[in-house]
Amino acid sequence: MGQDTLVKRQFGHRVRLALSPAEVLKADRQAHAARTMWNLLHAWWRMMSKEKRTLGNADAAIRKAREDIDFLAALPAQAAQAVLKTYFQAWKNCWDGRADAPNFKGRIRTVMSVDIPQGRDLNIVRVHRRWGLVNIPKVGRVRFRWTKDLPVGKHANAENRITGARLVKDALGWHIAFRVQALDVLPAPHQGPEVGIDVGVTVPIALSDGDTYEHDEWLTDREKAKLLRLEQSAARRKAHRKPGERTSRRLHHTYDQIVGLRAKAKRRAVDWQHQTTTAIARRYGTVVVEALAITNMVKSARGTIEVPGKNVAQKSGLNRSISGEAWGRTAAMLAYKTARHGGTLHKVPAPGTSQRCSACGHTTPGSRESQAVFVCKNPDCGWSGNADHNAARNVLHLYRMGLALVPAAGRAVVRRAKRVKPATAR
Repeated sequence: MGQDTLVKRQFGHRVRLALSPAEVLKADRQAHAARTMWNLLHAWWRMMSKEKRTLGNADAAIRKAREDIDFLAALPAQAAQAVLKTYFQAWKNCWDGRADAPNFKGRIRTVMSVDIPQGRDLNIVRVHRRWGLVNIPKVGRVRFRWTKDLPVGKHANAENRITGARLVKDALGWHIAFRVQALDVLPAPHQGPEVGIDVGVTVPIALSDGDTYEHDEWLTDREKAKLLRLEQSAARRKAHRKPGERTSRRLHHTYDQIVGLRAKAKRRAVDWQHQTTTAIARRYGTVVVEALAITNMVKSARGTIEVPGKNVAQKSGLNRSISGEAWGRTAAMLAYKTARHGGTLHKVPAPGTSQRCSACGHTTPGSRESQAVFVCKNPDCGWSGNADHNAARNVLHLYRMGLALVPAAGRAVVRRAKRVKPATAR
């Protein structure tokens, strides 16, 4: 037998922290200091001339700011350096056309986060089966939920180790995302069958072999009623608030409850997607999906004053349903999970897959009689069946015909931000 091929893989593992109220306050202060540091860097960048926008000058500026502004001292020095590195990388991504230009970070809409760039500072220890301990700079020794074996202690070496972490706050509180570097065996090519996938709202995932993956509502009836009651209460309190008046603690508490329920729905959706995509990646060697332009699909139908839109409320409800299914996240999960199991993921053009008959290949008007029923109107065919399975079979047919989307000249096509000159023209 030949020697197994080893490949280096990097991934993140996010777990929940068990912080005391005092530790939460310290973490919050660090996150606010990191956001302020970013905004100060952006203001410095806009003020300086091009020849002075160097890494050394920026480093000197943040060191001076940490001496002059007291609350910036809450941020560890290495975390401040990580903010500087991330800011310069954001400009490089902009110049290469991979992202828009960086901007100021607002207090409300910005995700609170703090980077811990050095893995050796974490000093991770497993206490018992469910809990571990991690050292967070300027916060202390903190417990976290042990949900996956990590390369720590005698299990860590130069190839398998934790290279750093990042603190992130969401509706459930503070989490820590470990950056893990591991050496894995390259999987053998998957010998499973090919399958086409059609995604939808009524039937979330339909396969070309006739199987379907469905789910219930993300929130129970009781939870949905509570969410509606909270949203109505927040709207009433917001309507009685005078312009410029500070938001009351009661309204803030209502907002927190709304965010918590929506976060619960998202966690359940992501969990279902993980279980479903893992089952598909294990079973099939080649997975084919549609290349959907989801951003265009969820555009509003409101129109303009001169040309108002039609069925605006219905289109708005459809947009919410499409966004709730998160088809793009499903495709992203399938991409790395099929590769992990030795399979491949391919994308084919989306237009016409739901109108074409998978039996005879003809596209005739009115063949899709309803959401679930497809009856071919071709007099020589007359095939009938489930509309979602028919679309999935068409998706697989496009791949077998060699119509999978291939980037131009074998390279990834990048999007250049508007009004940004190429790097060679600077």
